[in-house]
Amino acid sequence: MLQPQNNQTDAFISTGIDGLDSILAGGLTKDRLYLLEGDPGSGKTTMALQFLVEGARRGEPVLYITLAENEVELRAVARSHGFSMDGISVHEIIAAESVLDPDEQYTVFHPSEVELGETNRRILSHIEQLNPSRVVLDSLSELQLLAGSALRYRRHVLALKQYFARRACTALFLDDQTAVGGDQQVRSIAHGVISLQQAESGYGAERRILRVLKYRGIDYRRGPHDYVIVRGGVVAFPRIVPSESREAVARHQVASGRAELDALLGGGIEAGSSTLISGPPGTGKSSLAAQFVKTATGQGHKAAMFVFEEALSTLLNRADGIGMDLRTPIAEGLLTVHQIDPAELSPGQFSHMVCRAADAGARVVVIDSLNGYLNAMPEARFLTTHLREVLTYLGQRGVVTLLVGVQQGVIGNMSSNVDVSYLADNVLLLRYYEAFGAVHKALSVFKKRGSEHETTLRSFDITRQGIQVGPVLAGFRGILTGVPTPEEHVAGKESHG
Repeated sequence: MLQPQNNQTDAFISTGIDGLDSILAGGLTKDRLYLLEGDPGSGKTTMALQFLVEGARRGEPVLYITLAENEVELRAVARSHGFSMDGISVHEIIAAESVLDPDEQYTVFHPSEVELGETNRRILSHIEQLNPSRVVLDSLSELQLLAGSALRYRRHVLALKQYFARRACTALFLDDQTAVGGDQQVRSIAHGVISLQQAESGYGAERRILRVLKYRGIDYRRGPHDYVIVRGGVVAFPRIVPSESREAVARHQVASGRAELDALLGGGIEAGSSTLISGPPGTGKSSLAAQFVKTATGQGHKAAMFVFEEALSTLLNRADGIGMDLRTPIAEGLLTVHQIDPAELSPGQFSHMVCRAADAGARVVVIDSLNGYLNAMPEARFLTTHLREVLTYLGQRGVVTLLVGVQQGVIGNMSSNVDVSYLADNVLLLRYYEAFGAVHKALSVFKKRGSEHETTLRSFDITRQGIQVGPVLAGFRGILTGVPTPEEHVAGKESHG
């Protein structure tokens, strides 16, 4: 049945793929032809099924034409994801077993002269019978090989495009890129092109990346977007663009619940700011961050912790040991703790998780640690870019973000394989120092953008009653070197000289 083609560029239909409609700025323009390309195993079939499942859910007639996989295989894929195939028509156009018989081989005519015409006839027959509003053709590689030449293939695809347009049908063509010579023909013809890529990782799961290479008339979200294939289908994670969701946030200070610490910070940490807590292992960085979480949840606010190194049980037992009850806010739904496995997580997926925590109402977010976050990144040079986008997004929502950074070494000069101190609004520094035959800890604020703060160094300790920020270490010089000198000793040497 011929119908007028939609002439509105903003008449969208949903792809049914979580996150993809956002990347496409609303979905797919109706009654157009789209190309979904990617290597075998990248998730094309799964995405195509989600596209048709969404149409069937809306009561639309939908059709899956397969030139490669048979119907049994397709239904098995759908069942593995929990998709219902009700309302989805599947038609196979696959070579019969008779082609294995030598007597059936063509000797006078090239296969393209016989099989392409028969394939076309069967495709058009199924479409005219069902008159679908959504159709998937899987895959173009078969048509390209049957066409035999680039000119014939291009004309064939152009004819199919016009055929679908006259029937007010949205067509999704799949290309597994296995045909010889690569395919640029359909890219130029299609209204939109979505590319799926798999980046190999030295360890852990490969990183899956989605790009929209072309979308006529639409200001879509450009750049690489991570995606995953899970039970339930493909989930895309749109790249964070903070400028798209700017909000004016009233700045106020968030107290830690420890008077001495708040005094050191000039009253507390400003809402919407990011704070780097840096120091060597064992100085109490995580406990210091947990202090803000405990205070926030104690006031009825939500918080979220993203932990890379520790197991949840270890975190809770450690908190119990210093008098910080994190179990109660978890049970009450005020605190969520995400245990992150860097080898299985893409940077886009992690950014999405953190930003969704803020959208769900978290007022305090802890990332522990940046070293673990670095390990989650396939390419370290993009770490600061991803982190800047996340910090900006959280800051615009008034979230207090605490970043734990582990430095290498114990005493003296220390280094870190990730330096984001210039991105953070505040920097808290923890140090070990030796004095009177024992190892002590010191805390100082090296940077604070939101307000004035103390420039002193204070003693710091972790006890069964929690963190303890003590008096100013006024009797020493050179604490940051790790081996300070008592002021009396220094004064005595100067007087003697």
